[in-house]
Amino acid sequence: MIKILIVDDEKPICDLIELNLSAAGYDCKCVQDGLKAIDLIESEAFDLILLDIMLPGADGYDIMEYIKPLKIPVIFITAKHEVKDRVKGLKLGAEDYLVKPFDVVELVARVEVVLRRYNKTETLLTAGNVTVDVEARKVTRAGKQVELTNKEYGLLVLFIRNKNIALFRETLYEKVWGDEYLADSRTLDLHVQRLRRKMGWEDNLVAVYKVGYRLEIG
Repeated sequence: MIKILIVDDEKPICDLIELNLSAAGYDCKCVQDGLKAIDLIESEAFDLILLDIMLPGADGYDIMEYIKPLKIPVIFITAKHEVKDRVKGLKLGAEDYLVKPFDVVELVARVEVVLRRYNKTETLLTAGNVTVDVEARKVTRAGKQVELTNKEYGLLVLFIRNKNIALFRETLYEKVWGDEYLADSRTLDLHVQRLRRKMGWEDNLVAVYKVGYRLEIG
């Protein structure tokens, strides 16, 4: 399992990030102190580090200098939004820079992009009795292969990678269709209905009022 270290001095933010990344299938650890983060990095192997800048003990820039020789990808997550701060973080070697407050779906997407860049993405995705072999683009339900259209497959992967997270209709259209959301369009609803039926998710893939859809599954 992909292991991610979250370093942020605000525990509610740490908990929120951990909750959503864990739901997406990642193994997460949180720490609120810069020196404690360095101790953890010394003792455990991580595939990605989400790093705040303003920290007690040692700030994010100091930690970044320490991490650089270890070749662990880093995404800065901070309230510092000035261009000079972003440039400094990127020049130190960070792969990305996300400014608070941020959308959870955007965070998960950026994590996936960085992990793909480092060839650290998992090739098998699971949700209940459904398995997706991403490399082979093969979907099975209870061991039996399921044929999906390209759009159904795109929705399936997006829902599994964001399990238990409410996804906005606009986000689903943008990620799967590459188009802007049209308020009167039934295209998404029809695809979700077919996906529910094919995956046996009549009770799991639920509509979220005035938002979109959420896959409720362990």
